[in-house]
Amino acid sequence: MKKLDTLKSILLVDDDEASNFLHSIFINKLDLEIEVNSAINGQQALDYILNKGVDQIALPCMVMLDLRMPIMDGWEFMRMYEEQVPQSLKDQLMIVLVTISDNSEDKERATNNPHIIDFAQKPLSDSTFKKIINKHVNFSIDA
Repeated sequence: MKKLDTLKSILLVDDDEASNFLHSIFINKLDLEIEVNSAINGQQALDYILNKGVDQIALPCMVMLDLRMPIMDGWEFMRMYEEQVPQSLKDQLMIVLVTISDNSEDKERATNNPHIIDFAQKPLSDSTFKKIINKHVNFSIDA
C-alpha cells in the first residue's frame, strides 16, 4: 500500500458546501498546517488537479471524493481521472471515496479501483480524518 511521506494539502470534493466547510474545520483541528481546498463537483476537481499539476507546490496530496454530485459525479470523475491525469500526477495523489451511500456495490467498486486508497462513510468527523491520515501518511497524529 502506497503511503505519503508528507501531507501538504487536501482537496475536498463534495457538492454540499456545508460539508466541505465542516470537513475543513475538522482537518484544521488536527493542527497539520496543510492547505485545504474544495470543489463542488468532479469537473471542478479534475480541472483543479490538471491545472495544479503544473504547479507541484499546490497539487493536492489527498482527494476526499464524494460519489453523488451534479455535473460530474465521483465515478465519472474516476473515469476521467484515469484518462486525463498523467501518471506522474497520479503517483503523487491519494483518493479517498467519501459517501453517505451504504451500497455494497459502491464499496466493492471502490475497493477494486487501483486509484482509490480508502472508502469512508459520511458523516465524517475529526477522528475519521485522523484515522485516514494515520493510515495513509508516514507520520502519526496524536489523540
